[in-house]
Amino acid sequence: MTHPATTDSSDATATTDDDNQGRPGTRAGYARTALGLVVAVVVGGVVSMAGLTAIGTVDWPAFNSSNVTRSLTTAGQVLAIAILVVAALLYRYGKGRLLVPVLSAAAMSGFVTVTIGMPLGATRLYLFGLSVDQEFRTEYLTRMTSSPHLADMTYTDLPPYYPAGWFWWGGRFANLLGQPGWEAYKSWAILSMAVAAAVGVVLFIRMFGADRGVALGLAVTTVTLLYASPEPYAAILVLVGTPMLITLTYALRGRTRAAEGPAGPLRGSTSWPAVVASGVFLGISAATYTLYTGLFALTAIVLAGYFVLQGWFAAGNKATLPATVRSRRRAVSVAVLGRLVAVGVISGLIALLVWAPYLWARITNTPASGGTAEHYLPERGSVLPLPMFGLNLLGAITMIGLIWILLRFRTRTVAVAMGAVVVTVYVFCLLSMLMTALGSTLLSFRLEPILVAALSTAGVLGVVDIAHWAVRRLGDVRVVVGALAVLSAIAMAQGIPGHLATEITTAYTDTDGYGERADARPAGAESYFGELDKLIREQTGKTRTDNVVLTADFGFLSIYPYWGFQGLTSHYANPLAEFDKRAAAIARWAETENADQLVDALDRSPWTPPNVFLFRYSADGYTLRLAEDVYPNDPNVKRYTVTFDPTVFDDPRFQVTEVGPFVLVVRR
Repeated sequence: MTHPATTDSSDATATTDDDNQGRPGTRAGYARTALGLVVAVVVGGVVSMAGLTAIGTVDWPAFNSSNVTRSLTTAGQVLAIAILVVAALLYRYGKGRLLVPVLSAAAMSGFVTVTIGMPLGATRLYLFGLSVDQEFRTEYLTRMTSSPHLADMTYTDLPPYYPAGWFWWGGRFANLLGQPGWEAYKSWAILSMAVAAAVGVVLFIRMFGADRGVALGLAVTTVTLLYASPEPYAAILVLVGTPMLITLTYALRGRTRAAEGPAGPLRGSTSWPAVVASGVFLGISAATYTLYTGLFALTAIVLAGYFVLQGWFAAGNKATLPATVRSRRRAVSVAVLGRLVAVGVISGLIALLVWAPYLWARITNTPASGGTAEHYLPERGSVLPLPMFGLNLLGAITMIGLIWILLRFRTRTVAVAMGAVVVTVYVFCLLSMLMTALGSTLLSFRLEPILVAALSTAGVLGVVDIAHWAVRRLGDVRVVVGALAVLSAIAMAQGIPGHLATEITTAYTDTDGYGERADARPAGAESYFGELDKLIREQTGKTRTDNVVLTADFGFLSIYPYWGFQGLTSHYANPLAEFDKRAAAIARWAETENADQLVDALDRSPWTPPNVFLFRYSADGYTLRLAEDVYPNDPNVKRYTVTFDPTVFDDPRFQVTEVGPFVLVVRR
């Protein structure tokens, strides 16, 4: 079998076979794509779990006090990249037709596993430990581990506001391993990203062949780990979403090439497998991460608008009679918008699996207030992300990508897809900046991983075009180009642990659910959580999920699936929980002067009142350090202290126990 050249990846599942078996647009082609994705999931999962198991069997030194794990990370990355090079060479020489995608999926999964798993090899915690945003993410996974029932991460009897998809599957993963949710978080985060990277590279191979596909997969995976790995459920959408945006482009345009414009509503002009695949992906995205889904949906609208305009101009050029022009324009518009609606319907039905309970609560007028998820504007959210002007390898590849998109968007489907993403990200950023005048934002700063992934995809294809030009002008310099590309990939890859040094160090300095710090230094106050958990279960006689705890130590809720009366901050709170009204209620409870007043106030609470209070001890009394939204200030959170008079709990209706710096109060 000879090696064919790929000119325009207009088909969502473009293949590189010379024969008709498995060609795009055929049942065999779709079957091979589906089988390839299944193989990618299985191989990626097996390789990642094997790698994590192997890493976990050794007593490694802490990352923040030794360079051992970093050196082994680099060695593992080089090995993974070498296997990808072997897969590309096998493809170039027409060998190992069935082996190439398996090797590529295994190598990409191993790359992710060693890049993130090895630096975290001596800790049970994931990037950022149990601090900042990772605290509430871990709490969510702990909740989903306690039960497969969709529920809010903190508040009892409420449907979830944040999409539960990634966390629900993570809970099933934790159940399978027999681990608590907080401990399974690291493995699940790395495993899910490794599988997503394997799926992504297989998609790229089906579209562009293994020589370009492995380069595209490696580039997207590298930049995703750099920018999105602390938020693993976002990372998986970048890894799979980047190639799937090409599929979405083809789904909306129809069975034509980029230069030909959109296909009209003729029989066979729509690739329904591409439409269905796009809808399924957007549905999964909606069940995983709302913000990214909003970007993907806006990208679909931008693409549809582009194709409608392209069809209108094409119709005007091909016909002279006004009636014919209008007819063709109408036909193209109906076809493109019909495909867009079909994608939207499919994705909406899938999204309802996660969103239906929350939407039903809002439709039925369940009280809601206090949620401020969009009230965050860091400095990088006030400027446009322009990675292409960085004086580094990433700046170079993204600049090449931008230039390549501008040069090729009229003739290459992938250029249209990546160009639409770039345009949409910047539109989203500008809309977010304008929203600040209305007292909110769109959190556009979190979209930078998708922007960088899109520009890097285009950059790789731009480098391929530059290599072709160099061969024509300078002779056979393919070895030189290949060697430089591999060394560049290694240079970017080995810089990932350094880029994530703060996140990795936090995983070693935070106290885990077993009361230990991975850097072997004295544990924090969180080391008392185990004793507190035991006391609560003994004193209440209830299971963890039958108790509601009022506390400001939210790490306790991250480790154990107790319900919380109040959330970490209003930015992570379910709007149905009425964060602001709960905060006011807590302040009123702190002002009570005796047990009768407090018990009466608790019994009149419109929400399930706490039966457990976990305070910090101070000279002034029993304290809770709570949070208040102070947007548009940056930081957007103000901490304040609420203090309860200890004499209020000097009553037979309460049992008070002091444990280290904590005061545990259980209502009998």
